[in-house]
Amino acid sequence: MVLRVLVVEDDDRIRAVLRLALEDEGYLVREAVDTQDALEQVQAELPDLMIVDLMLGEVDGYTCIREVRKLSDIPIVIVSARVDTHDIVAGLEAGADDYVTKPFQVKEITARLRALRRRLRTGSEPAEPDIVLDSDPDRTMILSRDRGAVVLRGADLPLTMTEFRLLSELAQVPGRVMSRQTLLASVWEHGFYGDERIVDVHVRRLRTKIERDPAEPAVVVTVRGMGYRLDPQ
Repeated sequence: MVLRVLVVEDDDRIRAVLRLALEDEGYLVREAVDTQDALEQVQAELPDLMIVDLMLGEVDGYTCIREVRKLSDIPIVIVSARVDTHDIVAGLEAGADDYVTKPFQVKEITARLRALRRRLRTGSEPAEPDIVLDSDPDRTMILSRDRGAVVLRGADLPLTMTEFRLLSELAQVPGRVMSRQTLLASVWEHGFYGDERIVDVHVRRLRTKIERDPAEPAVVVTVRGMGYRLDPQ
């Protein structure tokens, strides 16, 4: 199946470079020059993946990502000249799965997309048992790897693919601590060049969706100096 990538970038030269590289990889590429253009295209036909620049004029890339997240959990990669820690964290908290800084190597972009593609479920994988995250009858929460979803009170939670992968990795060894570096290697595969902040940002986002009180997490617990642990309730 040919995957569709929407490239949201206001620089004509960068869009052209990305288009050629992605088409060589077998993607069907669509282009948007600003946030409004991107959102109109997403609503008309949802792409399989997105690449988004942060500096897009009046309505920036952060807004673009947040609006897309209201509609879908498709993988989103930020490509931006902003390299400050605050910008990276803000982009991830807006809902992006990955962040690449400019100037970039085209091979880096395509490698990141390939890693994200490997996480897309094909439906041909064997069924895996469900994991009960919270057994309280008033708040039953189940992780279904076979469906690629977390179900709370009978309804699917709006997790991104990366959030689901992160929770699934922790659920492999409930009650045991997983270090940030281990999670980087297993969830992001390329390891985000060893930057552990990406794990912390995604854990914070995940907690807002699965915890009764994100300020006092009980399901995904921080073990100071070591990493994170899943404690089914």
